[in-house]
Amino acid sequence: MAHNKHNSTFGSKIGVIAATVGSAVGLGNVWRFPSLAQENGGAAFLLIYMLSMLLMGIPLMLAETSIGRAGRSDTIGVFKQLTPGSRWWVVGIIGIVASYIILSYYMVVAGWTLEYIYQSATGWIFEGTTNTASDSLIYQQKMSQMIATGWNPIIWTYVVIVINLLILLKGVQKGIEKMSNIMMPMLFVILLVFVGVAMTLPNAKEGLEFFLKPDFGKIDIDVIMAALGQAFFSMSLGMGILVTYSSYYPSDTKLIGTSFTVTGLNFLVAFMMGLIIFPAVMSFDVVVNPDSLSGTTLVFVTLPEVFNQMGMPRFWAVLFFALLFLAAVTSTISIAEVSIAFVRDRFGTSRRTACLVILIPIFITSAICSLSLGSVDWLKIAGMTVFDFLDSFTTNVLLPISAFCICIYVGWVLHKRFLTDELTNHGSFKSHLAPFMAFLIKWVCPVLIAAIFVSYIASLL
Repeated sequence: MAHNKHNSTFGSKIGVIAATVGSAVGLGNVWRFPSLAQENGGAAFLLIYMLSMLLMGIPLMLAETSIGRAGRSDTIGVFKQLTPGSRWWVVGIIGIVASYIILSYYMVVAGWTLEYIYQSATGWIFEGTTNTASDSLIYQQKMSQMIATGWNPIIWTYVVIVINLLILLKGVQKGIEKMSNIMMPMLFVILLVFVGVAMTLPNAKEGLEFFLKPDFGKIDIDVIMAALGQAFFSMSLGMGILVTYSSYYPSDTKLIGTSFTVTGLNFLVAFMMGLIIFPAVMSFDVVVNPDSLSGTTLVFVTLPEVFNQMGMPRFWAVLFFALLFLAAVTSTISIAEVSIAFVRDRFGTSRRTACLVILIPIFITSAICSLSLGSVDWLKIAGMTVFDFLDSFTTNVLLPISAFCICIYVGWVLHKRFLTDELTNHGSFKSHLAPFMAFLIKWVCPVLIAAIFVSYIASLL
């Protein structure tokens, strides 16, 4: 017999914030943001990214959290609760499929961060380097070796899956909430340490100037699209996470306040990463070629070069990859929870069964993603490795479609009073922002999401 609603909730306001921030703060903030800022004019990109979060990120987050908390069910169940008999629950399926695919390759990336912690601690990562220009080639080879060779990456991926399983089996309060309450403060402490160190580097000022002094001449349609896309991905929109997590919110949670807090902290992580990376890169002059600043290269090649030129390179490298690991795990937990909630609520299973049903197949799908970068790289879909295809298809096709449909659903399908009721907790307090947010969800967000989608399609042609 399938259940419809569940009664799991987060136990505290801090838990609500920590878990939601944990779900949003992922590798998108930590490595995608600095490389995009580098390519798109530093501070100019930063400003448009802020605007994108305010005009699209927060309203979209409110659209998802309002239906999640009102429906108190999984990503499919909320639509069945709020509009019984309609076909809108299909939108929930898109979110579940997208999040499950993302989980398959995100576990692999989380595995890389663990392997790098280990290899930094042993010092292997720095072996054979000379602190000269030829080093980046050595780090590049080491990265290829770690990511693509043999069973090693798969073993580390499996360690990450087991860690996820152990946390998720403990449930919403004792597992997800407790883990978020420990890991998120740790993440901010490590970030602060690195910001402090970066500020003392020899050419920190030049790095900060690039990052904080806007060059408005750089702003064009490509920069705007990149910022919109980054706001979209870095806030985990469209994959059912916010719908699922908000179904665990206590009923008195103030959705607007929570969404501003979460967005602000999410932005802070990306901003602090910029404060760390630009001074470091400028000080040691390690990036000769701006093309090498793709996210993965930046994190796994450029930064080890920087650490090697600082005192105690092993310590800094271990600390940095621990930061990445924290960001990765709080994200994988939230992505997995989307499917776990679905199995529990639709099929009425125990939490333990749901966790096993969802995570055991990931041992196979993540291994395929990992091998597609190494021994099985001949297996191509649309000219891309399996890993790259799944990444591109989910982030550029499934997530925008899902988020677009949720905007239309909340803005046009549900009762006019629905959003205002949810945002004011059924009139228990006044909100001057509620009508503005309703306007953005109804008119602005669908246009911006459609623009992201169209620009992606245009880039393929």
